[in-house]
Amino acid sequence: MKSLQVYSRRGCHLCERLIEALLPLVRGRLAVEVRDIDSRDEWRAAFDIRVPVIEFDGEIVCEHVLDEDALNRILAGHCDRDI
Repeated sequence: MKSLQVYSRRGCHLCERLIEALLPLVRGRLAVEVRDIDSRDEWRAAFDIRVPVIEFDGEIVCEHVLDEDALNRILAGHCDRDI
């Protein structure tokens, strides 16, 4: 199963809200890997004030808020079931 990477930070309310909204939309269709940017210097350097950030196949899907249209395009292009 392909996966989305969510770059986040502990205590980030925007991150928590995005993950909460994201999980039901992709459940059973894409895996979600939550990455704490403070756990790796390169993630912190890349995403410090941009979190939350969703990445798929090395491309940024959205920052700060969930872009459901972009997510739906990913699901339509990479998942067997219709949305």
